Amino acid sequence: MILPSTFLVLKIIALTFSKVLYLVLLYKSKKIKMSDFVTSEIKNNIAEITFGTAKSNALPGAILEKLAQTILEEGAKNEVKAILVKSEGEKAFCAGASFDELLAIDELEASTKFFGGFAKVLNAMRNCGKIVVVRVQGKTTGGGVGIACGADYCFATKDSALALTEINLGIGPFVIGPYVERKIGKSQFSAMAIDADFRSAEWAEQHNIYHSVSENIAEMDSKLEKFLNTLSTRNDDALALIKKVSWEGTEHFNELMPARIHMSASLILEDSAKKNIEAIKERLRSK
Repeated sequence: MILPSTFLVLKIIALTFSKVLYLVLLYKSKKIKMSDFVTSEIKNNIAEITFGTAKSNALPGAILEKLAQTILEEGAKNEVKAILVKSEGEKAFCAGASFDELLAIDELEASTKFFGGFAKVLNAMRNCGKIVVVRVQGKTTGGGVGIACGADYCFATKDSALALTEINLGIGPFVIGPYVERKIGKSQFSAMAIDADFRSAEWAEQHNIYHSVSENIAEMDSKLEKFLNTLSTRNDDALALIKKVSWEGTEHFNELMPARIHMSASLILEDSAKKNIEAIKERLRSK
């Protein structure tokens, strides 16, 4: 006879094994490199999700898929009151789309799937039912800005400048656009998309992307820990309703996405875009 407690332990082991097996299969299929990862851990009723890749936390398609899936899985757990999304390391928060993957894409179906990955991550943040906190420790560009704008509350350091640099590649920030516009308005979004210049963390705080800006990572993490500890004591229903009303008026995002994904997916296939990416990679290598 298997006792209930023993059954629970066996169930946890089985779930853990299935997650490990899933990652191993992805590694073997070369969809995720060994240096790329998404992990999750529940601490004090807060689900901490960490992603990391070797090249400034730039996001390949497999990591986008895994990140979106993990956000939804953690959001579905009753014991989770909020979700923290953060990246590995002390430098760049996220360099947006993976250049290597963008260069490898050579047909529309693959391109559509790749940019659809960013839509899935942002949609998961919007619809997971839990407050999503994002920790930005350094510079962020492109899709990383989208993740910061998808947060319900965002912590950053003074070194966390941000930019929409997609025009440098020959595309635009079409998929993340609605989320960025929601925070800073259409005029400022257009300016960022056109000039591709970095804005300071102070600017991002003034324009509602960041809600707390610290001098350094240690100070940010201290504030973040206190914030999450307090959040873990809040009423579940109140938090869920705050989440709901905060995103009212965004239901049309689902309707916008297919056309927005197609804009980026088609432009990235042009020869000029590939040349732009190669030129940028060469410039980065020479630094």
